[in-house]
Amino acid sequence: MSSLSTSPSSALAPYGWDDAWADAFAPHDAEGLLPGRVIRVDRGQCDVVTADGTLRADTAFVTPHDPLRVVCTGDWVAVDPGGNPRYVRAYLPRRTAFVRSTSSKRSEGQVLAANVDHAVVAVSLAVELELARIERFLALAWESGAQPVVVLTKADLVPDAATRAHLVQDVETSAPGVPVLTVSAQDGEGLEVLTAIVAGGTSVLLGQSGAGKSTLANALLGEDVMDVRATRDVDGKGRHTTTTRNLLTLPGGGVLIDTPGLRGVGLWDAGNGVGQVFAEIEELAGDCRFHDCAHGSEPGCAVLDAVETGELPQRRLDSYRKLLRENQYIVAKTDARLRAEIRRDWKRKNAIGRAALRAKQQGHPR
Repeated sequence: MSSLSTSPSSALAPYGWDDAWADAFAPHDAEGLLPGRVIRVDRGQCDVVTADGTLRADTAFVTPHDPLRVVCTGDWVAVDPGGNPRYVRAYLPRRTAFVRSTSSKRSEGQVLAANVDHAVVAVSLAVELELARIERFLALAWESGAQPVVVLTKADLVPDAATRAHLVQDVETSAPGVPVLTVSAQDGEGLEVLTAIVAGGTSVLLGQSGAGKSTLANALLGEDVMDVRATRDVDGKGRHTTTTRNLLTLPGGGVLIDTPGLRGVGLWDAGNGVGQVFAEIEELAGDCRFHDCAHGSEPGCAVLDAVETGELPQRRLDSYRKLLRENQYIVAKTDARLRAEIRRDWKRKNAIGRAALRAKQQGHPR
């Protein structure tokens, strides 16, 4: 066991420090730097929890041109042992990273949280479910490397068991392989199960404004740490009560990163994540006649056959297509060779589609 695991371990273990992090930090330890975890970032500075307490440090020394490599909440970093100001000198390689695309015309990615084990997607039952938005969050969560969990909040507002079961089933259909929990922070329903899940590592809390994230965070923390404001009755949405990403230790173990309400969750190179969200479509695609079938009008398409028989909802296929197109567009904007491949592929598939249409018009089966 390294010396680091016996030195800062008692102070940093509640934040997720382990022998693997200690080994990764060894070169920085040899330089006399302090290990710590970033618990908050704002305006080029960050709060870092260390064995010496929580320090304020400047991130300018490690801020690169690549926005995906800036210091973010959840990073393990190497900090100056003294000085004014202190600087973050490096951050350790991330095990996972939750990344979305920004609204910037330069097609940049933004890291929302690093080294996350569970991505908790909060969805309010007080308003109509937006299944496509849930699928979008889940695609980013899977791509990050974290295990997604969907939490349907404000369950007390849906007292009818049959109605609630129907809503849960709708979400489960849209979230294969993902636990779906109903929780009421108001009366404590479902909190015990969620607490057990988040106790095992680092969790990030995601969702739109008004989803009840701050109320849920307070329930998990056992105290009113996060500011809570009432949502609008007209649409169930609320104002941002969390303005920065904050990492907090949970009384039952584990740490929680609370995030501001996300109005936009654009994909960022999330092809694998999209595939996991729509696992049943990817499985069906294995039986298509063409290995690169676009599931549009190609002959012998097993996915279209599943839609016709009712095995696959049309809404799922539409959502799958939309997220694939969006992700491909984002990736292509930064890859000229891929853009050329997409154009060639588009022309080829158009030709196949036209041939299939002619065959259908002539009375031949697809």
